[in-house]
Amino acid sequence: MCGFTACITALHGQNHVNGDSKSTAEGLRSRLAASLEKINHRGPDASNSWINPDNTVALGHCRLSINDITPSGRQPLHSDDGEIHAIVNGEIYDFDRLRRECETQHGYKFSSESDSELVLALYKIHGAPALFEHLRGEFAFVLYDEREGSKRVIAGRDRFGIKPLVYTTANDCLLIASEAKAFLPMGWKPEWDVGAIADAGWMFDDRTLFKGVKKLLPGYWMEITEEHGIQIHRYWDAEYPDKTQKDDRTIDEMVIGVRQRLVEAIRLRLRADVPVGIYLSGGIDSSAVAGIITHLAREDQVRIGNEDSNAATKVACFSVRFPEESGYDESSIAERTASWLGVDVIKRDVNEASLAHDFVNTAYHCEHHHFDLNCVAKFALSSLPREHGVKVVLTGEGADEHFAGYPYFPPEFLRAADLGLPDSYLAVNEKERKEMQCAADAEMKAIWRNIGANGDTDSNDFSNSLLAWHPQKDVFASWVRDGDLAKVDCRKVIHDSYPSDVQQKMKSRWHPLHTAQYKWNKNALANVLLSCLGDRTEMAHSIEARTPFLDHHLAEYVNNLPPSVKLSYTPVSEKSNADHGPVWKESGTALQSLTAKWILREAVRPFITDELYRRKKHPFLAPTKWPIGGPLHRMFERLLTRDAVEQLGFVDYSVVEKAFKQGFGDAADSRSFRILAYVGAWVSLSQKLGVARAEA
Repeated sequence: MCGFTACITALHGQNHVNGDSKSTAEGLRSRLAASLEKINHRGPDASNSWINPDNTVALGHCRLSINDITPSGRQPLHSDDGEIHAIVNGEIYDFDRLRRECETQHGYKFSSESDSELVLALYKIHGAPALFEHLRGEFAFVLYDEREGSKRVIAGRDRFGIKPLVYTTANDCLLIASEAKAFLPMGWKPEWDVGAIADAGWMFDDRTLFKGVKKLLPGYWMEITEEHGIQIHRYWDAEYPDKTQKDDRTIDEMVIGVRQRLVEAIRLRLRADVPVGIYLSGGIDSSAVAGIITHLAREDQVRIGNEDSNAATKVACFSVRFPEESGYDESSIAERTASWLGVDVIKRDVNEASLAHDFVNTAYHCEHHHFDLNCVAKFALSSLPREHGVKVVLTGEGADEHFAGYPYFPPEFLRAADLGLPDSYLAVNEKERKEMQCAADAEMKAIWRNIGANGDTDSNDFSNSLLAWHPQKDVFASWVRDGDLAKVDCRKVIHDSYPSDVQQKMKSRWHPLHTAQYKWNKNALANVLLSCLGDRTEMAHSIEARTPFLDHHLAEYVNNLPPSVKLSYTPVSEKSNADHGPVWKESGTALQSLTAKWILREAVRPFITDELYRRKKHPFLAPTKWPIGGPLHRMFERLLTRDAVEQLGFVDYSVVEKAFKQGFGDAADSRSFRILAYVGAWVSLSQKLGVARAEA
């Protein structure tokens, strides 16, 4: 994993960049170095740059050495004929097989043992977009092809958006980087995109919080040529079966299919020239990863990173420990899982003082606001592996998305019969399914209210689940609330973010559960969970996280499963008294009668404890109730002064004042606390990046 920055001015023979003294190669190289220094946390092991002879294409890279830690793995990389150049962030899996194929079938000559060099080889052999068919993993890259007749720049991003790629223009240059802060030394003057903030577009389309800064969407690639300028293409998208199509596979076949693909995805992600660890929570997802890793090491002698195959008991698991009284701590379950597996678990204590200490830095690294302090806890957790000599961790992200683990999926599952399994109980008993659907909607609304969600929680539109954490209009200044933006329907913003062919499939072909999963994966997963709870907080501490549940071979198989094996009907006679944690507190018999991620539970049962097999999903959230006068209260008071908030230009300070009065203490209102979190992140970014005040 690494960071990169690129500056592109023209693809013809100009010998200048901006027409001034800064256009010299020396000046450009200096700005590239300063740009890379802004994102040095992504790659502290080495940095380097390459500029073409006429100074029109400049590529810079900072390296986190994982595979081929020798100098030969340094970037920018160059093809065997010296005519194609690339900067790559990420990991390409199945590296050994692909390398042999490129060498033996196509005669490509590799100059390193780095998996990143595959991007060059596959592009030279197959071109674009064909190379993406062969890329398995998480990646973002920029590639310059200077061959005569095919001169162009290519930029690509992985299928789920695990790795970031943003771009903008400044001083007549196209700038591309891993993080927006890298643009600052290249002449970028940050301004707020108030429209993208107010209508939630930063979460749903290609906009960001900053005016003129866009992100390349997951599964897309960018092509830049002199003839056509910038063109954006889609190379991959999720697909689901027709809702009327019967699935003829047996349940056992499906369970084995999931198990085989998950084990393979994990096995491929254990290859590294450095130690590999695991982020372990109290849930089934990360515990299954830990269980499969120890099984592969002990039974199949699979090497874990650079450790010997007999070192399974040396696998380090890292966990967050919240204060026990908060109700959000899962570290004791993680400890029992580690004990059962015979591996070590190392805990990071996250308390009020540490959350207050890390808040501003977390916002700076994430480059967007967030509704919860769980991202601050993830920031703290990610400092732990490096302290113990570990650069790579495997995580459980993506399981809830593909196996329908979140509590807002059941109402969508119940919205229509599953004709993929027409003999399943709820497909046969239509009346009971409809009654459960109404009940599940009501229970989900109660859950949203209980945990302080915003938005129209009284509506049954799934878009409202996507908007549950979007700041309400009263947070914004009057010119935002009452101006043209007040007329914007955020649900239309969501709808318009999907390609027209996908909209048609949602309308006529896909089961409602699959439509909901697609929406969540394209919006919240890509732009929030894989950002502030993924890459940004991990790479802030130079940690590479690998996500086997987001292996696209596994995901495509799971997407093609019928809804009823993801959410299985398991009736209960009355509301359970079991401790389901803070999120499930308001659930009733409808939600408790559906076993989330059922087929995943069956697939990984040999690798997890009985406790985890039977446990409900507990989302990774941080507490929202904290005392008046405590570290968080004092931190927000220092941060959210009237001057600091009014300098934003788009926030109503009176709302912040009110949130201070209602957001702390024994009777704290979760919504008020979340307002302080939103505005606190904006102020942090304003001050650290020097964002100009927004004007009406």
